[in-house]
Amino acid sequence: MKYHLVSGACGFVGRNTVKQLLKRTNDSVIMVDDLSVGTHPSAWLQDITSKKFKDIEIFGKEERLFFWKMDFRKFLNNLQENPKWLEKEYGIKISRFADAFHFAAIVGGRAKIEGDPIAVALDLSIDAEFFNWIAKAKPERVLYPSSSAAYPISLQTETASAALKESDININGNILGKPDMTYGWTKMTGEYLAKIAAEHYGISIVSIRPFSGYGEDQDLSYPVPAIATRAAKKENPFVVWGTGQQGRDFVHIDDVMDCMFLAMEQIHDGSAINIGSGKLTSFIDLIKIFSRFAGYNPTIKPLIDKPMGVHSRYCDMSFVKERLGWEPKISLEEGMRRVYDVAVEKLRCER
Repeated sequence: MKYHLVSGACGFVGRNTVKQLLKRTNDSVIMVDDLSVGTHPSAWLQDITSKKFKDIEIFGKEERLFFWKMDFRKFLNNLQENPKWLEKEYGIKISRFADAFHFAAIVGGRAKIEGDPIAVALDLSIDAEFFNWIAKAKPERVLYPSSSAAYPISLQTETASAALKESDININGNILGKPDMTYGWTKMTGEYLAKIAAEHYGISIVSIRPFSGYGEDQDLSYPVPAIATRAAKKENPFVVWGTGQQGRDFVHIDDVMDCMFLAMEQIHDGSAINIGSGKLTSFIDLIKIFSRFAGYNPTIKPLIDKPMGVHSRYCDMSFVKERLGWEPKISLEEGMRRVYDVAVEKLRCER
């Protein structure tokens, strides 16, 4: 029996990864999340029974899913202090983990990134524990989720913007561009550690740089579902943080998952790849898409005193197309329609 490890398993990307593992494999999954921002598995593993065992929960008739509500650093410390901790405490015998997905992080929107940068820098602590563990435990494959925030902000301004290429971050070069706040710095550091893990410890690892991922099961702290919900309510005036002219590269979570698993199969040296649509969409354009779905034409009211981030962030997907033969399948129109339909249904159920 293979066991996969998913840290931050109850966050947006983590829980979608768990669902994909259930579909793609017959293996077991170790899920760890402190639920500081994540959603308890009972909310998204619907129609799946669960039972308590000691301080964990086990999901499904086949008992393939094991959930620890725990700080991931504590989980790793337990493993390092006693490599047979899982077997001794829970009867789970794992000689070597299969795939390890590391999504545990201090997360938040733009207000968190700009308003509490030291808290976000705690990701360095979480990542340090993770990389120290994989160097010793040597799982079969590792996924490190970096971020588009690692790219130099000098390439994302109103006067100087470009489709961001993987080569725009040169970890092994003499000059690095300044990434986006402490969040971007931690992700760049993680990418460097991923290269070290591959080169010095023989770890099969790939880093991904997702751009603005979204999906139907994303919570309202993210901009896409929040805007969709406000459009479903026919908000007017429709407020937007900043000028609304800021542009992002929106990519559906199903495409992120598809590209991520393909990258794990084909890239093993710690290299980082973009995952995006390669298209720039402003927040004003996004509001117009959702308000069109809702059948009205609101007045858009910019809130220029709110955090807005960089002006332009989108990616060049040519390297991924050439290296992996992959392109996103879900169009912006289709993906946003899915999110809007879910928002409408949730509002209907609330009434």
